[in-house]
Amino acid sequence: MADVFDDETEQTVTIDEYLDNVEAEELEADLVLGGDEGKECTYGMGYMKRQAVFSCLTCVPDGNAGVCTACSLSCHDGHEIVELWTKRNFRCDCGNSKFGASYCKLFPKKDIENAENSYNHNFKGLYCTCERPYPDPNVEDQEEMIQCIMCEDWFHEEHLGLESPNEIPRDEEGEPLYEDFICKACSDSCSFLALYPQSIWATGRQSGSAPVTTSKDKDVMQDIPSSSGSGMIDNGMKDNAMTSANSESVSVEKTSVTGESSFGLEHCEKDTGSHSICSLGADVVVTMAVLECKPLFLSKNWRDTLCRCERCLDMYNQRHVSYLLDKEDSIAEYEKVAKQKREEKLQQQEGAELSFLDKLGHVEKMEILNGIADFKDEFRSFLESFDKSKAVTPSHVQQIFENLVKKRRRLQ
Repeated sequence: MADVFDDETEQTVTIDEYLDNVEAEELEADLVLGGDEGKECTYGMGYMKRQAVFSCLTCVPDGNAGVCTACSLSCHDGHEIVELWTKRNFRCDCGNSKFGASYCKLFPKKDIENAENSYNHNFKGLYCTCERPYPDPNVEDQEEMIQCIMCEDWFHEEHLGLESPNEIPRDEEGEPLYEDFICKACSDSCSFLALYPQSIWATGRQSGSAPVTTSKDKDVMQDIPSSSGSGMIDNGMKDNAMTSANSESVSVEKTSVTGESSFGLEHCEKDTGSHSICSLGADVVVTMAVLECKPLFLSKNWRDTLCRCERCLDMYNQRHVSYLLDKEDSIAEYEKVAKQKREEKLQQQEGAELSFLDKLGHVEKMEILNGIADFKDEFRSFLESFDKSKAVTPSHVQQIFENLVKKRRRLQ
């Protein structure tokens, strides 16, 4: 019988717990939206480096269009909306040719189509290699998903292509130790990362390393981490700055990854006609390191390690991954900016409240301050007489305000 009453008992929280929950939810929303208050369409800003994007399946069932935060609220209120979190280099589609007769209420004059926008199955509300929605109506406990920084799709841990979820770098409490993740399909485009120092790989509870191999089955650059990024360096080194590349020159015969033209680090040899020197080493001559196609987990600030010599820049452009060099492209930077905007907004609100009081006359100020003092006294009296073994309900709060009104009437 006791269990029955426990089930029927209304769950209660303290005021502090409630306020903390509200604060956490507001912060989470600001992080997802990047501090965008959703008042203006972002179309005029062009292809933004990163912004929150939504797909309206009511207007575009094919899922090949995306809208900004403001348009999702103003132009598509009540529609079937898919929240896509963030996308890079995206321009708001709302009201263009993909929306038929519908027009954008916030920015009506738009190009027929945004040719540089990129779309994937996320815009249809599907994710991962399993092509399932999120949340999945067929699953009781929703599994946490991980986003690839390249294709920007989301993946279930069990579909990452790992032998075990334990290969994902986490601390003892299960929190991720990696900053960015690259999925198995996209790792082929980043085979050049195998030539970088161990400090770019996130470390987990696993240990061991896998050398990069050539078609001659030779070991190249010993201690190069496996593509899972696990257990390559001591935990104390994971946040260190870039360590030196191999001090000795390494030379191997040319090889290439299947399906890719040979592109190697002969482009990283010292160029006497250039002012930039490749950070991987002036004398390293490797055409292509073969990196096994597996998920990659990268450590904090790994982007700062990437070489920015002229020939490496050309290589990034050829592979269409130049955005990896842009710090503003990272989710960490996106959330950092969102937090800064939130702090500025809260400071402005506090300033507005103080400014409001400053603009009031002496009588108005005293009435507000007296009202606050009366409420505190009434609430204190209520708590002193209240049975602390019981929960405070909305009816109790309503009774407090009714008592205040009665006291005011008696004083009039």
